[in-house]
Amino acid sequence: MPLLSALLLTASPQPVAAVRITFDRSGETTIFTRGMADLATGRAVTADDPVRIASISKLVVSIAVLRLVEQGRLNLDADVSKLLGWRLRNPAFPDKPITLRLLLSHQSSLTDRIDYVLPLDADMRGILSDPKAWDDQHAPGTYFRYTNFNFPVIAAVMERATGERFDKLMDRLVIRPLKLSACYNWEACTAPVAARAVVQYRDGKPTKDDNQGVKPACSVTPAKDGSCDLSVWRPGANGAIFSPQGGLRISARDLARVGRFLLNRGALDGVRLLNRRSFAMLETPLWTYNGIEGEGANGDIGADSSVDAPTGGFTCSYGLSVHFLATPVKGCRDDPFGDGRRRFGHSGDAYGLKSGLWIDRERGTGVVYFATDVSTAKPGRSAFTPTEEALARGE
Repeated sequence: MPLLSALLLTASPQPVAAVRITFDRSGETTIFTRGMADLATGRAVTADDPVRIASISKLVVSIAVLRLVEQGRLNLDADVSKLLGWRLRNPAFPDKPITLRLLLSHQSSLTDRIDYVLPLDADMRGILSDPKAWDDQHAPGTYFRYTNFNFPVIAAVMERATGERFDKLMDRLVIRPLKLSACYNWEACTAPVAARAVVQYRDGKPTKDDNQGVKPACSVTPAKDGSCDLSVWRPGANGAIFSPQGGLRISARDLARVGRFLLNRGALDGVRLLNRRSFAMLETPLWTYNGIEGEGANGDIGADSSVDAPTGGFTCSYGLSVHFLATPVKGCRDDPFGDGRRRFGHSGDAYGLKSGLWIDRERGTGVVYFATDVSTAKPGRSAFTPTEEALARGE
């Protein structure tokens, strides 16, 4: 039995589906697939099937933001209120501006105490005026708290800067240039791609993307009256529509292309999307746990996520939507590989799925993986689950 299959068997109960690809700068080096993309039809999972990859979506958003920074349309350190057209402030610290750098690095002082999965016609400005949305103990820029709501705000800023809908903007800035078959919340994906969706499960029951072989009639959270008319979209009014925090649908094979882009420092197959200065920023931590400061929620699943729970050593170093592993600080347990090597990328956790994209810069290698219906009952040796550890280590 291959080692990876044996490792997954020890992470009982087994995931419904698991896919893992390793790669170097030139291309894929190994592919592993196991299980079912759809239990109802018995369809086996493949490396080409799109899956809701969860918070790895944030890293891809950061690439687009940096492209807009290079074009002079965004500034990482400017008050985002100027673009939003309204004053975004933590009510407890009204004189402290919120910037894209703070939003991308989870140091904005926003929290997930209120639901960030908003209906199509939601007024995000009104929602963020609620003091419950904010940390009243820590000013912006002084504390790390992993917060999904940062990313609807980032998407709104991107829309206001360009006048383009977030999903279409991501398609133009990242997805098409990297030749990916991917989309945020299905709308920009073709029907054949949506028909191959990996169904996500928890305890054997579908939780997300049970598309039943067709593209969803409504790819976003409907309006409060149940309607799904995307013509109500207005730039920046509701940045949550296309789930920038976790709604990217992408196959493991295409995610490996993103990994190769990272390995090649902002270029892929002769196409350069980021200059080396921008990429250096992407690869630089902005916060590292010091034993005292910083906490976060481990997941991006709305009401099911832990709010303001300590990371338990899961997140100890973070940058512009980039997660850094194997932090040599007491209490940090952020090494699913178990070898102490420095890596960067991002993890994902939503609706029973676990995912990862990790780059080993020194060795010039990387790995992407996901698994559905992952049990969290049995702790791993690190803060990651045994399934994630098995997929990270592979052979």
